[in-house]
Amino acid sequence: MRLPRARTVRERPELLLVPAVFVIVVLGWEFAVPAFGVDDYLLPRPSRIADALWTQLFDPLFWRHLRVTLLESLYGFLLAAVAALVLGTVIAQVRLIERTFMPYIVAFQTVPKVALAPLFVVWFGFGMTSKVVMAAVIAFFPMLVNVIEGLRSADADRIQMLTVFGAGRFEVFRMVRLPSALPFIFVGLDIGIVFSILGAVVGEFIGAKEGLGYLLLQTNYNFDIAGMFAVLVVLSVVGLVAHFTVRLAQKRFVFWAEDSRVTGSA
Repeated sequence: MRLPRARTVRERPELLLVPAVFVIVVLGWEFAVPAFGVDDYLLPRPSRIADALWTQLFDPLFWRHLRVTLLESLYGFLLAAVAALVLGTVIAQVRLIERTFMPYIVAFQTVPKVALAPLFVVWFGFGMTSKVVMAAVIAFFPMLVNVIEGLRSADADRIQMLTVFGAGRFEVFRMVRLPSALPFIFVGLDIGIVFSILGAVVGEFIGAKEGLGYLLLQTNYNFDIAGMFAVLVVLSVVGLVAHFTVRLAQKRFVFWAEDSRVTGSA
């Protein structure tokens, strides 16, 4: 019974290294803070953060804030994904559209998204809509670029062979371009779903009445540093869950492909 387990650890040492690094960092942090005389209100110990997190988990208001941020992130991600798939497919198929609109898309991407957040609040109000738009804007570009690169990564020989046998544009797209693009698309979705959480929180920083970003501001105003770290831990867990959800979907639907290179930036 022990041999398969030992073989698994040798083949995948990260199964042991990941929790080991976590334990070392947490224990080192726990004992280093008092050892160096750092006040808890500047850098709380992990035990204090755990206490704050435990308290928040039993607060119904915390779950309301979490629900709002999750909905904003999900709606923004879905909006960005649909827009990126549609626009990326059109751009990859028609060179004239790419040459016409891509410079504007890239120029818009260079604008700091934090600078756009106040405009979205003015245009869409303090409710959920402005946060959804902010999440979609931040998540859109990496997904768009990966869709375009993926559709263009199709094997030219396979496309030529199908064309010789009389396949039309749609058949070539369905049988060659789309399967070749799926690994890239899932990489873009992986980036986009994490960025959508970032966009929702940024939007809540600028103007909101609820959400984890709003809760972060409240704990900051109250100088509850341990509470701030607890919210950051929750955001990290949400991001990890979203990341692994997309990766599981990728392994389920694109099981034949190796990991593709990541295209896109924040």
